[in-house]
Amino acid sequence: MTGENPTAAVLIIDDDKVICDWITNVVTQLGHRAVSAQLLREGLKRLQSEPFDVVFVDVHLPDGDGLAILPKIKAARSSPESIVLTALGNPDEAELAIRGGAWDYLEKPASFEAIKFPIVRALEYRAERKPGSRTVLKRNGVIGDSAKIVSCLEIVAQAAESDANVLITGETGTGKELFAKVVHANSRRAKKSFVVVDCTALPETLVESVLFGHARGAFTGAETSEMGLVKQADGGTLFLDEIGELPLSIQKKFLRVVQEHRFRPVGGRREMASDFRLVAATNRRLETMVEEGRFREDLLFRLRTIVIDSPPLREIAGDIPKLTTFYIKDLCERFGIVAKGASPEFWQTMSAYPWPGNVRELIQALEKALISAKEEPILFPKHLPTYIRIFVARSAFLGRAAIPSLPAISASALVISISCSMKDEIHTLPVKNQIYPFTVQDRPIHKNASLFSISLFPGRFYSPGGPIRPHPHRSRGSQYQRGQLHPPGLASEGRLDS
Repeated sequence: MTGENPTAAVLIIDDDKVICDWITNVVTQLGHRAVSAQLLREGLKRLQSEPFDVVFVDVHLPDGDGLAILPKIKAARSSPESIVLTALGNPDEAELAIRGGAWDYLEKPASFEAIKFPIVRALEYRAERKPGSRTVLKRNGVIGDSAKIVSCLEIVAQAAESDANVLITGETGTGKELFAKVVHANSRRAKKSFVVVDCTALPETLVESVLFGHARGAFTGAETSEMGLVKQADGGTLFLDEIGELPLSIQKKFLRVVQEHRFRPVGGRREMASDFRLVAATNRRLETMVEEGRFREDLLFRLRTIVIDSPPLREIAGDIPKLTTFYIKDLCERFGIVAKGASPEFWQTMSAYPWPGNVRELIQALEKALISAKEEPILFPKHLPTYIRIFVARSAFLGRAAIPSLPAISASALVISISCSMKDEIHTLPVKNQIYPFTVQDRPIHKNASLFSISLFPGRFYSPGGPIRPHPHRSRGSQYQRGQLHPPGLASEGRLDS
């Protein structure tokens, strides 16, 4: 929507035609254009083919979860605002909607005013945004165009325009320091120092000296005055990596430094000032640490003015080919070897592995592959680390991707798919998994009871009372493990031969 053309376009994705018609009525009375789609795939197709200003999306749709596509909606060319709809008010869904960047979260059925208000506010917000104001970022090694990476870069752009504190969260190996460097490189402080403090490597007895510096004679061995890392970051960016490891005894002192940008070196008589911009990173849940008394709540409040959540590689699988291509080229240049190509099987293996160690693990795997390949011009799966090839092979054998270190599944987790009714006909869940007769605590399920459907992962399943094992008289295990959708004897109408 622009000042010259006040008519906005609103997309409604909901399988309930009554809801679609009702929201269309509200949108039309406001003088705007509404388009409806009953399925997620239809809505996404519309979103890719024409620009929209606002998108209403239901949480539960026949072909998927509306919350899961919020990043895709935001990443669309017109970058519309999303308003989430739900028939069941759920605080967890509301949290996920907000985290996904939704403008608002509405419970159905909603009144005329309840629908009108977020539309008007969202359109006012879009009208006030300056056309072409999107910052062109220096990516500095951030690879990928997935919705989650694009979302992260949008927050990076916001952070680069200010001196606000930034907290970067994410699993180990997701590139948190890389995002911190991108924030620095795109800020007004780019020509000044980027000082890294590894909180996991700070000796507790010397942490104050390392951070704040010390005067001569402050302690045994302090023969000269030393400038601390906080002062070294003066005018630039101070990056605290793994701030969750910062000793609790230091957190109170550091809180004042964050607030006042002033500190006193160990053994010093006068305070010193440092004009630094603070960026912190952690792979821990700091909120949980606050509840456990291991992290100061007031420091957490100071840190998270802007939050960037660095996604794990398994959530941006579409970026794996680009990341792999980039790092193969980069590593070949670093090792001084001729650029290499890769076979289709190599790409399949790279995409099939879940990368629990994220980008860091991917880089190490590529280093090993290039070293193994030597002068060979093409990379094949055999060049990758053995554990990756074994994992992918086992996953293919089982007919689906397995999960490393799969936790034990309790009987309570399985109860949703166990029918207690005693019927002659077997009713199974409409899933693509194996149908498998089991015994609970070594007692076979009654032959007329409904069976439960589970996935065959390597390892064993446990109930509180003991292991859940295949029924010895019905296992025929090797045939099931060859990936058959149903075990022998399960007729098409759902009955199990006795």
